[in-house]
Amino acid sequence: MGERPAQRQTGLGYARQMHSQPHLDELLDQLRQPQVRDLAWALLAPPLLQDSAALPLRHPLTASRWLREPQRLSDWLQGLERDSHALQQFLASGSSRLGRYYERLWQFALQAAPDVQVLAANLPIRTQGRTLGELDLLLRDADGVHHLELAIKLYLGPRRHPGTDAGHWLGPASDDRLGLKLQHMAAHQLPLSATPQARSALAGICEQPAQPGMWLSGYLFYPQATPCHAPTGANPQHLRGRWLHRREWADFTAQDQEAHWQVLPRQAWLAPARLATDQLCSSEQQRSWLESLAPTAAAQLLVRLQAGAEGDWHEAERVFLVRDDWPKPASP
Repeated sequence: MGERPAQRQTGLGYARQMHSQPHLDELLDQLRQPQVRDLAWALLAPPLLQDSAALPLRHPLTASRWLREPQRLSDWLQGLERDSHALQQFLASGSSRLGRYYERLWQFALQAAPDVQVLAANLPIRTQGRTLGELDLLLRDADGVHHLELAIKLYLGPRRHPGTDAGHWLGPASDDRLGLKLQHMAAHQLPLSATPQARSALAGICEQPAQPGMWLSGYLFYPQATPCHAPTGANPQHLRGRWLHRREWADFTAQDQEAHWQVLPRQAWLAPARLATDQLCSSEQQRSWLESLAPTAAAQLLVRLQAGAEGDWHEAERVFLVRDDWPKPASP
């Protein structure tokens, strides 16, 4: 049945409602370095989807004792919290785009995992000077060789449709659809490693055929004050938020005038925010920022913060604020 996401995500139990593994909640309580928190989130946050024949899910650490013995993984992350230089250096050499950042987090972890061998990453498959696509990850573990596609996605649900059709879930810029992403994954990205061109490219890397799989992380944002079903095939424990138009913001925030809202830069969209007091914007700064936004400005991700026991501030919920004509009508 449909639900109002506010019923699922408000209140002090946010972290344990939003994450499927208690181990992740415990880690996020202990970690403060933003990139280390993002790394923990990438490794342990629940996927957006459930496993299916068309879209086989495989966690990249499935055969690793880091998942069988989570204290090993916790110890490694705690070590990075104490000294994140290696992680910072690795990330600095890659693209700052959110999708590439997510992939680099995974690459760093898998290269450190004691029982996983990364054979290739972002491997282009070409024929006659034309690129057919790219294999995100090729790895070997105790279960064999795997071609894995990784993605981080944030989609906003519809107000005029029930929501069960994945084609009605749009990216914040309204130029990306969950349904199209899944179709492309099933029809092109996952079968790519089995093509003659890919087999030729992989011949010098591994002798075994690669088993395809995917891992799709992210958040689904439900329309404020409008019932909306989850898309068919969604993981019941997927991470959630809300979205609303800018014209609705004043009424929305008037419901709790003491709440502290703050915009998150794009590269901070992964793990729940944790900020020191000196990182907070004042109410006046937040109001000035909102008033300065152009009517056509891109969607903005804001988080409601609550004071923590240790003097810092923790994310309590997240909301996408979109322009008043969102989604922009499609061109004829």
